[in-house]
Amino acid sequence: KSYWGTHTGEKSYWGTHTGEKSYKCEYCDARFRHSSVLKVHVRTHTGEKPYKCEHCDVKTIDKSSLIKHVRIHTGEKPYKCDHCSAEFRIVQSLKKHVRIHTGEKPYKCEHCDAKFNQVS
Repeated sequence: KSYWGTHTGEKSYWGTHTGEKSYKCEYCDARFRHSSVLKVHVRTHTGEKPYKCEHCDVKTIDKSSLIKHVRIHTGEKPYKCDHCSAEFRIVQSLKKHVRIHTGEKPYKCEHCDAKFNQVS
């Protein structure tokens, strides 16, 4: 008998290490390593949005989306650029901004050698 026995966490634990996606969506062909990610994904099919903003009528499919949304109301910008005074509500915006300072251009044109710091 394994350490986990029949515990439901066993699939998720081993999936993390093996890359196996054991959890399949019943609505489409999507597969996931963790049941919690599948649960949120299924909401894109069912339309369920259990997280409601206390400031307006917006509802979201997961807690992290609600947290990002609420920052619109609170003005919170927890992600700060190390190169200048810019502040951002979401980490993806900070990462995109930092490319201005670093010169990183991760996006390459499929027709020539041109590179860009963002997708247009």
